[in-house]
Amino acid sequence: MEISAKQLRDQPGRIISLVNSGQNITVTYRGKPSAKIVPIMKKQAVDIAELESEDMLFGLWKNKKDISNVDLYVRNMRKGRNFDN
Repeated sequence: MEISAKQLRDQPGRIISLVNSGQNITVTYRGKPSAKIVPIMKKQAVDIAELESEDMLFGLWKNKKDISNVDLYVRNMRKGRNFDN
């Protein structure tokens, strides 16, 4: 991907996130390639089977043992409280 030096100044966060996602960026100055920004480390390959699991927990919830079915747990949370009983 090519970007201009002005884009590098105006959108540094966006460009860094592109590099972090694995893209190589060529910076141009007055239309000519001037620099190259490349990621330091390659992204680790993710096992697709793990991502496709419907009941997989992630992030802060992945070590929670009291949730056996994620879908059911979320549905119960969304029901809210019933104070009419």
